[in-house]
Amino acid sequence: MSGPLQIKFVKSATDVRDLPESPAEVAFVGRSNVGKSSLINSLANRRQLARVSNTPGRTQLINIFSVPNGATVVDLPGYGYAAVPGRVKKTWGPMIEGYLLDREELVMVFVLVDGEIGPTKLDIQMLDWLRDNGIPHTVVATKGDKVKSSKRPTRKRELAEACQLEPGDVVWVSSQNGANIDTLRQLVSAHLS
Repeated sequence: MSGPLQIKFVKSATDVRDLPESPAEVAFVGRSNVGKSSLINSLANRRQLARVSNTPGRTQLINIFSVPNGATVVDLPGYGYAAVPGRVKKTWGPMIEGYLLDREELVMVFVLVDGEIGPTKLDIQMLDWLRDNGIPHTVVATKGDKVKSSKRPTRKRELAEACQLEPGDVVWVSSQNGANIDTLRQLVSAHLS
């Protein structure tokens, strides 16, 4: 069992060129309301490290956090539905794409997919885009606690198939009950060490 990641907030930015250098970096991406900020808080075992809201779209910038060895963790704005003005939302695509293509320090993108509803069209587009651009990524199914235990084996298989993966390639977690948070911590730590 690993302890919480020692993460501290560094800064927010709209452009990849404004981010500090890092020996290694992982990023979390997913649709609005998939639980990116909650998951980062769970990894650090801190309640308000990353801002959490019931309103989709609260993460509107590239938010960067550091770990003790200087490596970094990034929380990207969500795609899809978000309660923000259209002019703000229009900037997210180029900002996220620019970050993913131009950030040399980036070693892994964790793509968060809602485990209860499965991948949306936008999730599939993101996965296809990452594959087309050769960007290493891992699918993390969030909200695993919301899937009834009797339905989990089927749900895991269906979600993996929809993401063009084997069931064992998807990391299932729950920020709510802590399921598999240690597993994800170890994965994140391995990429950042």
